[in-house]
Amino acid sequence: MKLSEFKESLAKVNDLTFELPNGSLVPQHFHVTEVGQVTKNFIDCGGKVRKEKTVSFQLWEAGDFDHRLAPKKLTDIILLSEKTLSVEDAEIEVEYQSDTIGKYGLDFNGKNFLLTQKQTACLADDKCGIPENKLKVKLSDLQAKSDSCCTPGSKCC
Repeated sequence: MKLSEFKESLAKVNDLTFELPNGSLVPQHFHVTEVGQVTKNFIDCGGKVRKEKTVSFQLWEAGDFDHRLAPKKLTDIILLSEKTLSVEDAEIEVEYQSDTIGKYGLDFNGKNFLLTQKQTACLADDKCGIPENKLKVKLSDLQAKSDSCCTPGSKCC
């Protein structure tokens, strides 16, 4: 989800709720401790130079159980980050503490903002020699076509 899409969705909700991939909710007393733009300059394993920009949100919870972040307050924080830091309209990456800092994508289901799982991937698989995933099939699971005359027991041979 891009920042512009997030702001549009944020305008449609009264309560700010984030849902983890396992269906549990981030506790209502969370804080958004950071909104910023992250630029990653890197070389992939095929030698290609790449540049990636994301908008970063960091969610954090503490013992402040009375705290509730309203959608309007988060909108104000985002507008300030766009003005002060020149944050661009890019994909959002959410950081949230689990066993270690987890990084998630973001989606919206009309009610909750969904923290989505992210995966690593080879960006240069054409140059690394990584074979394509092949479909694994048990020969015993294959069935002969019913219109074939040469099925076992058809006495065609």
